[in-house]
Amino acid sequence: MVTKRQQQTTDPFIEWFRGSSPYIHAHRGHTLVVCIGGEAVADVNFANLIHDLALLHGLGIRLVLVHGARPQIEARLKARNAEMQYINGLRVTDDAALICVKEAAGAVRVEIEALLSMGLANSPMAGARIRAASGNFVTAKPIGVRDGIDYCHTGEVRRVDGEAIKQRLDSGAIAIIPSLGYSPTGEVFNLSAADVAASAAIALGADKLISLVEGKGLTDSRNRLIPNTTPREVEKVLERRKNLPEDLTQQLRAAISACRSGVKRIHLLDRRLDGALLKELFTRDGVGSLITAEPYEKTRTARIDDVRGLLGLIEPLESQGILVRRSRELLETEIDHFTLMERDGMVIACAALYPYPDESMAELACVAVHTSYRNDGRGDRLLAHMEVKARQQGITKLFLLTTQTAHWFMERGFVVSSLKALPIQRRRLYNYRRNAKVFLKDLKSAE
Repeated sequence: MVTKRQQQTTDPFIEWFRGSSPYIHAHRGHTLVVCIGGEAVADVNFANLIHDLALLHGLGIRLVLVHGARPQIEARLKARNAEMQYINGLRVTDDAALICVKEAAGAVRVEIEALLSMGLANSPMAGARIRAASGNFVTAKPIGVRDGIDYCHTGEVRRVDGEAIKQRLDSGAIAIIPSLGYSPTGEVFNLSAADVAASAAIALGADKLISLVEGKGLTDSRNRLIPNTTPREVEKVLERRKNLPEDLTQQLRAAISACRSGVKRIHLLDRRLDGALLKELFTRDGVGSLITAEPYEKTRTARIDDVRGLLGLIEPLESQGILVRRSRELLETEIDHFTLMERDGMVIACAALYPYPDESMAELACVAVHTSYRNDGRGDRLLAHMEVKARQQGITKLFLLTTQTAHWFMERGFVVSSLKALPIQRRRLYNYRRNAKVFLKDLKSAE
């Protein structure tokens, strides 16, 4: 006889594919603007990135690809014994540089279109038949003269024709937009790819703006990746760290603008990481930095529709005897006592607080953190949140009963106590068969 447990697979590919299915459904029909620099195009692994974009297109995602061409421009300038001037972080595009800009932008676009046209048998693009569409979607204006410096043909975005791009997407094509813009008088301007991508995302009401950047992306002072943040926090980074690479600074400023103009999610990914797009879009934690108007992960009071998620979190711990079993019905009646940590719609941690106001005490119960999120301080943050919540209710002492996690709580200020220290009402509910140990924390002395 084969049991259900025996039928479960441990094949990592199958587990990953099943785990990615919610994201496949969630992204279908959505519009993504992807910004890449000319460095990515020049990389020997650029074909892999195109294959991943083709896969996204095949999954029903509407793609807009904005590309830069910096190294291609610089190579052409070097061949002419010229160079691009940078003043105050802005490029000065004179007549000679503009020729190189137009040549490079055209060459990069053709390279992308050629790769999207691949259809060889036994290759990742076999049978893809992807159409690419480009056009004069971007209206630009000159930066002009600033502080006495004439920036010539360097411009900034005035308007993006979102409707024209949508028509290309509706026809089943990938829209390709170079970092060029055109004026009503027929002039051509050299633009920032980050500015073009953000403006396109805003005009389209895109669901995501994804920037493939040089290096890790947004990191802290120890060069550790910042996985998720908000525009205000990004502004603080820009204020504190004046030595960030200019291209990253442009991407971050564009991300702030897009986020505050209605683009829900902006992702910064290391373009050197093979498969970064797929890992970011089809796994819960991703591999890059996510910028959202509201925190991607938040702590809040539980609601009745969270019961299913809470059960999924605590049932494995109940089966191990770490937590007391709670039925769905009991959770529903006690849901107001629960606080949870939520990450992209998934309950990843929880705790409950049961106050005994007459004794100025409260029980901390059902403290649980998902196995995938236990080593990065979430338990400490949740405990601190619960202590603040208890103090706000006039609670001076916090107690808990545990069988297997005593040392974790002892390391955080709880001390061994006795059953007599508990409120009388709680003593009457004590389960002698479970024989849990009692721990107490004085919140006044812990302040």
